[in-house]
Amino acid sequence: MTVVRGARSRCCIVGIGQSEYTRWGGIKDRSQFQVTAEAILSALDDAGLRPEDVDGLSSFSNDSNEANLMQVALGIPKLRLASMVWSGAGGGTCGSISLACSAIESGRADVVVAYRGLCQGQGKRFGRHGQGRVNGNFVDPFGLMAPPQMLAMIVQRFMHLYPITAEHLAEVALNARANANRNPFAVMHDRALTREDYFAARWIAEPLRLYDCCLETDGAAAVVITSAARARDARSRPVEILSAVQGSGPGWGSGALSGHNMPDADYASTNCRALAAELFGSAGLTPGDIDVAQIYDHFSGMVLMALEDLGFCGKGESGAFVASGALRWPDGELPINTSGGQLSEAYVHGMNLVVEGVRQMRGTSTSQVADAKTCLVTGGLGVAPSSAMILGRNG
Repeated sequence: MTVVRGARSRCCIVGIGQSEYTRWGGIKDRSQFQVTAEAILSALDDAGLRPEDVDGLSSFSNDSNEANLMQVALGIPKLRLASMVWSGAGGGTCGSISLACSAIESGRADVVVAYRGLCQGQGKRFGRHGQGRVNGNFVDPFGLMAPPQMLAMIVQRFMHLYPITAEHLAEVALNARANANRNPFAVMHDRALTREDYFAARWIAEPLRLYDCCLETDGAAAVVITSAARARDARSRPVEILSAVQGSGPGWGSGALSGHNMPDADYASTNCRALAAELFGSAGLTPGDIDVAQIYDHFSGMVLMALEDLGFCGKGESGAFVASGALRWPDGELPINTSGGQLSEAYVHGMNLVVEGVRQMRGTSTSQVADAKTCLVTGGLGVAPSSAMILGRNG
C-alpha cells in the first residue's frame, strides 16, 4: 500500500483540463495523442504554467500516450519523472496522482501532470475480447469475454448476500444522469433518463442492464500537481491533496478481470477495504467528514459496494442508503458523481472524476455542493490495484 502522508501541507492540484467528450468514435479530426496533449495544455493554462515548467508526467494502465513522446510534443525541456501505475485498468486513476505527490515530496519533480486520453474508435478498445490476454484461459472458456460479464458476477453475489435490489442499482444510474443533464460537457447532457427507461433497457450481463454500464466515449482529461508552496502562485484556486493511496488486498491478483480467485471473504467487494483505512487515516478524517464524492462508476453495483467498503454505511446497508436519496444533489447526505460520472458524463478511465472533484473544491461544478470542503475520489473498483484520494478546499 502506497500512502502520501501529511499531503495536506505538501501537494496541491493547481490546474485541470479536458477535451470535448463525444460518443465512441466521435473524434475523427485529431489523433488520441493530439487530444490528450490538448487536455494537458488546457490544464497548464488553467494553472498559469507552461510546458517548460513541467518536469513530470504520470498515467496508468498501459496508457499508449507515452510520456517520452508527450515530452517532445509539448516541448518539455527536462523530464525527471515518467511514471505509470501497472494494470488495474482505471484502478490507477488516483494512483497516478499519488506517484506524482511522492515525486514532489521527495524532490524528484516540481510540476507533474497526471493525464488520461481515450479515443477508442481510433484503435484499441478497452474491455474488448482479444487474443493474448493475461490469464484469459481462466475466464474465456466460461464466456467471460468483457468487464460487464466479469464484474456482473461480483454484483450478483453481492445482491445474493445482502438486501440489494435492481431499484438500488437504478438509483445510481438515475442520479448520474440527472447530474449530467446539468453539465453541458456531458455526453448525455441533453438526454433524460426515467425509471421506466432504465427498467425497459436490455440486459448486458444480469444483473446489469444497459444503464448500469459506463459509457464508451472519446476524450481526454489532465490535472497539474505541484507543491503547496508553488501552488500559491497558481492562476486558479489550488486544491489540496489531503491523502492519496493505492494498493490491493491479499490474494487479489488480477481479481475479477481474470481468475476470480480473490479470497471468498472479499469476493463481493471493491478491493478497497484496506485502502480505505489508509486513506482516511493519513488524512486524519472519517467518512463522516466527506461532503461530496466521485466514485468510479464503471458499473452501478460496484458503487453500492464502494459505499460500504469505504465506510459510508454498514455492510449490506448501501441499498437503504441510496434509497433514502443520500446520493442526490443538492440535499443528499453524500452527493456523488456530480458531473454525471462515467455512466453519463464520459468514460476517461476516471480522470474526469478527478477534474470534477477539483471543480467541487473550487466551487465551480454544475451541481455544486454548498460549502463543500472535502471530496473523495476513487479509481476503478473491483480491480487490482485500486486507488483513492481525498481533496480539500484551500482556504
